[in-house]
Amino acid sequence: MFAEEYVIHLRATVNKHGRPYQDKTIRTYAEAVRTLGQWMSRQGIEDFRLDTDTLNKFFRDYNDSHHRGGTNAVWRNLRTFYTWLEEEFDHPNPYRDRKLHRYSAPQGTKPKTLAPELVRDLLKITGNGQPRVREFEKVRDHAIIRVLTEGLRAEELLSLRLGDLHLNQGLLQVVPLKDARAAGEGRIIPLQPKTIVALTRYLRAREQHKMSGGEWLWLGTRNRGHLKYSGLYRMVNRRAQEAGHPSVSPHRFRHTFANDLLSSGVSEGDVMTVAGWKSRSMVDRYASDMATTRAVKAVKSMGDRY
Repeated sequence: MFAEEYVIHLRATVNKHGRPYQDKTIRTYAEAVRTLGQWMSRQGIEDFRLDTDTLNKFFRDYNDSHHRGGTNAVWRNLRTFYTWLEEEFDHPNPYRDRKLHRYSAPQGTKPKTLAPELVRDLLKITGNGQPRVREFEKVRDHAIIRVLTEGLRAEELLSLRLGDLHLNQGLLQVVPLKDARAAGEGRIIPLQPKTIVALTRYLRAREQHKMSGGEWLWLGTRNRGHLKYSGLYRMVNRRAQEAGHPSVSPHRFRHTFANDLLSSGVSEGDVMTVAGWKSRSMVDRYASDMATTRAVKAVKSMGDRY
């Protein structure tokens, strides 16, 4: 009961910034509650209104089988749930208790870029841009992977509408996810020539889709509507496995994008503009994985200095 009411609450309210919760955020918060509920079932506990000691036991058990970053994420995502229980049912909030154990995020972790071979294999397994490949799913997946290489966040990619494409200019417009979709908002993404071709072919295949009359760019298979994050995640991982590679997070394309641009000599300021970052620290974080490789290559390219 609590879990269902909690999701309804999230969909009907706004966050601390006064904006509606994103669907992905709601799914993440709900998943943390489901994880706790599964643990409670194994312990024979039925009521989510746990005291501090019991919640500490859950976090200890979870931390024993997961990495510290995962425990930190669940710890943070359950905080909103217990704030809601406090407001709705006057349950003492264990997050206000100093005895509740804290699980900090690991420090110094570096995002990982994708190997060029993996990206090429993903493009190859989805038809490699061949015009004779006309199966809707392959054409769509190839276009999605191409757009991921342009540095979009997964949520930004999934939020694209038909009107956001400006293929005659080789551009697409990404509208801020957390702001109103008003004319002129958002940043402009310059597209690679092969991405433009892939999108053009996808639009042609999309016309035969049962839901082609809608505004969403990416449609599901079997004539299902708007593609969601779970569908994107499953698709990327399935294609990676078909190509003989381990699981891949869609977000790792964004790390790879930053490294690719910096390696090609694009200035940090321009990378920030295209990626939609306001802080240089984001460039440092996303590009750190291959920083040594870039530095060595740059120095070697100078040849003899004396």
